[in-house]
Amino acid sequence: MTHLRKMMLEELQRRNYAQSSADAYIHALKEFAKYYHRPPDQLGPKEISQFQLHLLRDRKLSAQTVKQHIAALRFFFNLTLKRRYPPSDFRYPKTPQRLPVILSQDEVRAMIDAATSLLHRTLLMTLYSTGMRRAEITRLKVNDIDSRRMVVHIKQGKGSKDRDVPLSPKLLEALREYWLWKKPMEYLFPGEAKQGSKGDHLTLKAVYYACKGAARRAGIQKQVGPHPETLFCYSYAGIRRRPAHDSASAWTYRYQTYDSLSAFVAASSECLSKSAG
Repeated sequence: MTHLRKMMLEELQRRNYAQSSADAYIHALKEFAKYYHRPPDQLGPKEISQFQLHLLRDRKLSAQTVKQHIAALRFFFNLTLKRRYPPSDFRYPKTPQRLPVILSQDEVRAMIDAATSLLHRTLLMTLYSTGMRRAEITRLKVNDIDSRRMVVHIKQGKGSKDRDVPLSPKLLEALREYWLWKKPMEYLFPGEAKQGSKGDHLTLKAVYYACKGAARRAGIQKQVGPHPETLFCYSYAGIRRRPAHDSASAWTYRYQTYDSLSAFVAASSECLSKSAG
């Protein structure tokens, strides 16, 4: 790692950025320097503008991905190098507002039934029943399952916030069956110890491929990706408070037919029960 990237990483760590965000920011700075074949501290707003055009026009990256690149460069110049360029020097592309793709209960059951192992089956059931994000489920620990209160504790999720989500009786039954088979010690879904890896928990890519493979085998034609588990989140999300970044129209679509927490728990339990049957 270069001296400049190390400086940026230390600043990100001082501000307690998530590791995934820090990795993405460092990668964006690396691409910026590679494009110009020059150290990034020798570049400025003119090069940033041209680089943004390259990302959109030549590489055809999504507007959201380009926004992340620009946010990383803004962090580097304004907060790491303390140059304090005005906001107008960092122009974010307009992001299209689209309604989410939501899986029906029949499609969810088909995906769960298409799982190739008990680990993948339980993983998919947990994603659907709790609405967890990919990074959250990889860090889920055995003691986060609170069967006495019938909740799942999600610690330091998106925005570094803790939250509890309901634990349906059918999911608890599936988790107990899975625990007797796998006997995980710390992380509920442990990864395999491979060269260069601690093997402490399942990787993000493993969750991605579990969802992607199940959708393919189930014959689901909907676009499942690039984060296929979000389809489970949207199928679940009717009982959650609308996040600030979601549009009202998207939330109306996400709300579906569940008008209470108990209604959703009953519906998800019924879906999981039919899949198990």
